[in-house]
Amino acid sequence: MNMSELKPATELAAKRVSRFKNESPQYSEARTALLAEEIEVRRHLTRLAEQRRNLPSGPVVEKDYRFKDENGSEIGLAELFGDHDTLVTYFWMFGPQRDRPCPMCTNFLGGANGNGADVKQRVAFKIVGRSLVERQRAFAMERGWRDLDFVQTIGDDYARDLGLLDDEGHEYPGFTVYQKKGSEVRVFYNAEMPSEAADPGQDPRGAVDIAPLWNILDMTPAGRGADWYPKLNY
Repeated sequence: MNMSELKPATELAAKRVSRFKNESPQYSEARTALLAEEIEVRRHLTRLAEQRRNLPSGPVVEKDYRFKDENGSEIGLAELFGDHDTLVTYFWMFGPQRDRPCPMCTNFLGGANGNGADVKQRVAFKIVGRSLVERQRAFAMERGWRDLDFVQTIGDDYARDLGLLDDEGHEYPGFTVYQKKGSEVRVFYNAEMPSEAADPGQDPRGAVDIAPLWNILDMTPAGRGADWYPKLNY
């Protein structure tokens, strides 16, 4: 994005035309100021995406991580790409010690399923878990997820090496994007926001927040709330 070609956000926001003729002058002024901020955030997110795309070559994946796919076949990381050169993975908290998967992971995957068929036109997209792949698929069918592809880690090296499983057996979610050139697989991007980076009064979360739930609630008067989380059943 060429910053020199951009008009000031306040100038663009001033072109706002209200669809509600009875709004107060105070609301109009505040909403126009908010629109200017929204334009600035949009531009910042565009720059963020460009900076991410321009990352230098990431580390080569040297270990031969093994997985089990939905057909019961044992495969390596490179085979998860299929015909694509980019692989998006989400490690969800559904290890064999859990009776049910993490509600937050479940919420995210519900939204991801709605876009799964579209995403897979551009990149490979795999959901990775420590539970048997048959168990993962059974839960997916229970939720009506038809456009997500699940794989099971064979052993715990993958989860431990990415910091998604600690010595006490606690799991953590993980979002990792890989790139393949020939037979070489490299990490392109790994979500690495540490819990210590959470701002006061907020849960640890990365940027951009890719969960539809929170983006929708951010548009509401009460926002996300301080003590509400999604559940598996209501």
